[in-house]
Amino acid sequence: MRKRSNEIDMLHGPLAGKIFMFALPLAASSVLQQLFNAADLAVVGRFTNAKCMAAVGSNASVIGLLVNLFVGLSVGANVLIANLVGRGERDRIGDAVHTIVTLALVAGVTILLLGILLARPILTLMGAPKDVIDLAVIYLRIYFCGMPVIMLYNYGSAILRSRGDSKRPFLALTLAGVLNVLLNLLFVIAFKLHVIGVALATVLSNCLSGGLVLHFLIKEDGEFHVDIRHLYIVKEYVLRVVKIGLPAGIQGTVFSLSNVVIQSAINSFGTACIAGMTASQNFDFISYCMTNAFAQAAVTFTSQNYGAGNEKRCKQVWRLSMLMGLGIDIILIAIMMLLRGTIIQIFTTDPEVIEFAMVRFIYAISLHFICGSYEITGGALRGLNRSMVPAIISILGSCAVRLLYIGLWFPAHRSIENLIMVYPFSWIITTICMQTAYFIVRKKAFRTISQ
Repeated sequence: MRKRSNEIDMLHGPLAGKIFMFALPLAASSVLQQLFNAADLAVVGRFTNAKCMAAVGSNASVIGLLVNLFVGLSVGANVLIANLVGRGERDRIGDAVHTIVTLALVAGVTILLLGILLARPILTLMGAPKDVIDLAVIYLRIYFCGMPVIMLYNYGSAILRSRGDSKRPFLALTLAGVLNVLLNLLFVIAFKLHVIGVALATVLSNCLSGGLVLHFLIKEDGEFHVDIRHLYIVKEYVLRVVKIGLPAGIQGTVFSLSNVVIQSAINSFGTACIAGMTASQNFDFISYCMTNAFAQAAVTFTSQNYGAGNEKRCKQVWRLSMLMGLGIDIILIAIMMLLRGTIIQIFTTDPEVIEFAMVRFIYAISLHFICGSYEITGGALRGLNRSMVPAIISILGSCAVRLLYIGLWFPAHRSIENLIMVYPFSWIITTICMQTAYFIVRKKAFRTISQ
């Protein structure tokens, strides 16, 4: 079958260039998505005050806690369709696509309702400072109003990525990112809407990105075409998406729960610490976006080739994704570390806030490439339809270890430096376990192919 112009042939020919060309737009898309929140922080930090900046930043872990379960299911959507493509079962793709789009809308509405109801209770449990919590609740509730379109973007992008199209999701986020920055400046500087303004800008921008991805699917020909008037669910595909995606979703949710605990500890150091950690965390996320793009490439390329029964290419996908993903991330981290004193001033010029931000740069961001090692390996395992293994390892390594660290070590050695050291400590343990599991599990997976 002739490949469409936006579709990458993952089953034949050299892999390195295709993985790179797939991952690059995906990395840029993820960075742009992160820049939505970063733009909020930059505008608030430079044109309002640290209190508003802390109100926006303190929501990151809460958003992750409520969103990651449903975003994780989009991994299952990616693997489902990629497997169908690899096996040549294109006549079944249409039902899968309509099921996934319907799931996206259901997930979006569910998170919207949960977010509005639970915003204040969760922020209260996290110990958000009294001078911040009211603004934080306002931001969070407005943000969650955009959940249906955020889910449409994530699930729709998973559909497009499953066939090798990472360019159009990038285009959608590029346009939405530009709109987000312009609306931030308009609402905060011109209309003086501070936290409300940046939240509205984010929602409207997400409407654009989600709407564009849906438009791409509606305009598709053949099996990837979506008829929005006739959405439906096929039980078989829901179960397959849940089987693969639910472990990833639970992993993300539990991971966010551990970050909520860490955020609570950060909150205890005061408003300046919250603002500083929030500002520097954006660069942490940029590093994550790079390696996660190659992790998603590992999921999709491995899934198609596993569906086609090609053991050799599955192994090549993992090796090339690790080599390129970690190599590029190390270069990126080195640049951020060299420029950290300058780039942090994008968000704030407050000396106390900057001092706290530098702690995260030195003790976490400088070592963030370690995290990429287990993320890419976990992606390869999910591509082999072994989603539970990386989920369990990540929950134990990145979540349980962090909770034990915060509960046992940190109270006796209370400093912001010791608190942030929880990240590299957990990354090292998780990487060792994930790499070991990959080499054990893939032997069994490949034996299954040959039977």
